[in-house]
Amino acid sequence: MKISAELSAFSLRLGHEFARPELLVRALTHGSISTATRPDNQRLEFLGDRVLGLTMAEALFSADRAATEGQLAPRYNALVKGETCAAVARELGLGDVLKLGRSEMMSGGRRKEALLADALEAVLAAVYLDAGFEAARAVILRHWASRLDSVDDDARDAKTALQEWAQAKGMSPPRYVQTSRSGPDHAPEFEIAVRLDSGQEATASGKGTKRSIEQAAAQALLDQIESET
Repeated sequence: MKISAELSAFSLRLGHEFARPELLVRALTHGSISTATRPDNQRLEFLGDRVLGLTMAEALFSADRAATEGQLAPRYNALVKGETCAAVARELGLGDVLKLGRSEMMSGGRRKEALLADALEAVLAAVYLDAGFEAARAVILRHWASRLDSVDDDARDAKTALQEWAQAKGMSPPRYVQTSRSGPDHAPEFEIAVRLDSGQEATASGKGTKRSIEQAAAQALLDQIESET
């Protein structure tokens, strides 16, 4: 099977040349354009999630042999979460080569975080099926290298840090309240407030997922708390 110049360029960025390029095509095929003879990438996504998980667990286990399970778990979650996968997908330009139906394309599918994350996991499964675990592992470690180096910073995100601070002060967990939403469905803009039992609060707004805006609000409140101490 001969693939397009765009897919060849993507394979080069990925760092894997497919012996069975039809696997890559399937990995990039969204359900909005699939047919009986052109399956979507959902099964591959299921497999790729497990390939990524094993690779990250193994890498973390080997990198810090003194770490406890309680230390490894948040690092692992930071590396395999959807936001991380979507960020890697953007770096690879995966959205540009996704195969989408017209309605999904018109609604901004190439930029949707969940869609990008799912497709990246499908691509990892395609590499695994094409050339085995070691090939998939090499691709993953190449594109996650900088994140593995900084995983301690990523693992304790702002929401986690704020919750731990509140609990240490004997408070209930922080409450996140969506105060407004605007913009089209494919690029919504949220304003979210975070509040503590003490009456302290902060807000953040912007485009992206609600979770990312909640993180920004939590960071704003942490910065406020630090400035008051």
